[in-house]
Amino acid sequence: MAVKIRLKRMGAKKAPFYRVIVADSRSPRDGRFIDEIGYYNPTTEPATIKIDEEKAVKWVQNGAQPTDIVKKLFTRTGINEKLAK
Repeated sequence: MAVKIRLKRMGAKKAPFYRVIVADSRSPRDGRFIDEIGYYNPTTEPATIKIDEEKAVKWVQNGAQPTDIVKKLFTRTGINEKLAK
């Protein structure tokens, strides 16, 4: 089972916010997921990013692959430095 860390779209039309989730790569974008590790709200100024670092590091160490956008969010929050150790 290929596990991905990706975004799940929530919110109203033209007012999105996203939850950062861990899901099977075969499940749909807004479908079933394994774990929720945070959220991202791009509509606020500046954008709000809240990710549970312990869960994120644990999932990546267990083999979960973050998508490109989630990698950028990890860089902004400083989680990539903890993954490099």
